[in-house]
Amino acid sequence: MNRSEPISVSELNAHIKGLVDSDPVLGSVAVRGELSNYKIYPSGHHYFTLKDKDSSLRCVMFRSSASRLRFRPENGMSATAFGRVSVYPRDGAYQLYCDELMPGGAGDLQVAFEQLKAKLAAEGLFAREHKRPIPRYPERIAVVTSEAGAAVQDSIGVLRESGPMAEVLLPPEREQGAEAPPEIAGAIRYAGRHRLADVLIAGRGGGSMEDLWAFNDERVARAIYDCEIPVISAVGHEPDVTIADFVADLRAATPSNAAELAAPDCAELLEAISSAQSRLYQAVQKQIKARRSELEDLASRRVMKSPTGFIDQRRLELDAVRLRLDVAESRIISGKKALYASLAAKLDALSPLKVLSRGYSIALDGSGRALRTSAGLAKGDRLRLLLSRGEVGCTVDSIKGDSDGTEEAEL
Repeated sequence: MNRSEPISVSELNAHIKGLVDSDPVLGSVAVRGELSNYKIYPSGHHYFTLKDKDSSLRCVMFRSSASRLRFRPENGMSATAFGRVSVYPRDGAYQLYCDELMPGGAGDLQVAFEQLKAKLAAEGLFAREHKRPIPRYPERIAVVTSEAGAAVQDSIGVLRESGPMAEVLLPPEREQGAEAPPEIAGAIRYAGRHRLADVLIAGRGGGSMEDLWAFNDERVARAIYDCEIPVISAVGHEPDVTIADFVADLRAATPSNAAELAAPDCAELLEAISSAQSRLYQAVQKQIKARRSELEDLASRRVMKSPTGFIDQRRLELDAVRLRLDVAESRIISGKKALYASLAAKLDALSPLKVLSRGYSIALDGSGRALRTSAGLAKGDRLRLLLSRGEVGCTVDSIKGDSDGTEEAEL
């Protein structure tokens, strides 16, 4: 390019872009920094800035690359961006065209797991009060897993061996891949909406975190939470933990363990029935023995051998009671008579008539009151004298006073 000839801004930016694009180092670079000013446009493109304490770098991630993100980028998060550096000719500014974004300190899957876990926990999807009991004797069991997987074969084997009385249903779905989450969620919702079974097992065999990722999908978690029948999660092996395990009503260590939890062991059930039958038989025999002993005791009694003898015995007892009542009655009457005589004698001794029999009399005024003193009497008053036998009417002729100033009437 001849320096003496002026060029346009567009030509200069295009020249710089060509230089930058031809640099092999800038064609594939990984840049670590802190996310800032992160924005998602309606077009689906993501725009953000990577910065450190001294510098910043503009970055863009197109929709096709952003759709592969497994976590939700947030401002202030440490991250590593992978892509190429190029120049945007319109602005004359270089920027990083990001193909992949990895959170710093942890893998993107782990960050996405923790973010979704915190979100659903805050909404109450893991709350213990929402857990439903697993039916003890289900008639139908739905297993949501891949029909071709080893997990479903293990589960069916356990169910056929330990719980052959339960019918097993297999709603088809994929257990991994991009289409697995909506298919798993759809199978769970369909089974719950139509009440296909009494309990549902959702899971798959072991694998990497990527293999198990369908059960960390928010759609699957919400389908389990909204399911109208109890759900047992059985994803991977015992150390593997997924979002589905937190939402489900019961977590099983493995798909085989889920089958054991869903259906009772028929051998144990038959043993329990046999034991209960034995205890019931012993209890019935004990009751029969006790009732037979009571019957023999009743049969040996005199009343059963001679019913009239029982009546005769009661008649004798009645006569004895009657005799005791008669004796008691006589004793009570005699006591009452003696008491009556004593009280009558005391009353007779105090009777005024007793005094009259000794030659005394009682003077009564015109109103029939006994006279004690001569006060209030006048000559000519009529009095009555009560004698031991009969009474005498008399008139007061004179009244004499006694030594204490009282007066004495003379008839």
